[in-house]
Amino acid sequence: MQKYMGELALTITAIIWGSGFVASAIALEHFTPYQILAIRFLIGAVILSVIFYKRLKNINKATMIQGAIIGIFLYLAFALQTVGLQYTTPSKNAFLTAVNVVIVPFIAFVIYKRKIDIYELTGAILAMIGVGVLSLKFSGGVNIGDLLTLGCAFGFAFHIFYTAKYVKDSDPVLLTLIQMMTAAVIGIMVVLFKGETSFSVQKEGVFSLLYLGVFSTTIAYLLQTVAQKMITETKAAIILCTESFWGMVFSVAILDEAMTIKMVLGAILILVAIIISETKLPFLKKNKLKEIT
Repeated sequence: MQKYMGELALTITAIIWGSGFVASAIALEHFTPYQILAIRFLIGAVILSVIFYKRLKNINKATMIQGAIIGIFLYLAFALQTVGLQYTTPSKNAFLTAVNVVIVPFIAFVIYKRKIDIYELTGAILAMIGVGVLSLKFSGGVNIGDLLTLGCAFGFAFHIFYTAKYVKDSDPVLLTLIQMMTAAVIGIMVVLFKGETSFSVQKEGVFSLLYLGVFSTTIAYLLQTVAQKMITETKAAIILCTESFWGMVFSVAILDEAMTIKMVLGAILILVAIIISETKLPFLKKNKLKEIT
């Protein structure tokens, strides 16, 4: 039952992130990327501090260090993705970010010599291909933006991996709170360093930023951290990569983007990836047993 609760929570997270593509597009018309990062993490830190301030009495040094580590990976991944987007296309940016789904199981293998689940790995590769079909428009060769975005994929992969590792023995709420505080502090320092201290107060931009802060950051990352206590990091990465699919759904529904055959094919591949990872295709195992007997 816990496993299904975790999967549901991560699916909700992916849906929220998918809707965040629309909010980000609107917010970027009013704020710089670094202002958006700083404010969304600051909103997350403030909300979680206000709601869960009583839990802060139980915080220990280990949780603070762990939360700071995943907070650094979180900000680094977002920053590399943001800067990378300035030099490459949005479609390549989305695809290369999704490469994290394949990196996660290899991190577990290299660092902890954990055996790679062939079904989860197959699902991860299929999911990445699905995101590619969904979003990729082939243009030009490899550029600096592509390399930065690939760095972002490693950042998100390490964030997912270490979240799964740390949440086993730590309070997921406190882990989320510390990572938000860490990312917010780094974000504010970057904004001050870049001198981007003039902020827009137009209603449309402010509401989009509030949505990103409350839903795409506070609620989504709290759900992710709690859910990763219940399922493997590779399965978590596969479910989270469906944000590309949900981003397409919201773009079609809200921004009137045209639905294409390529989008449908990409969505089907992502769905098949989740089915393979989730079920491990039991009918194949039955056939093998029949062959043996």
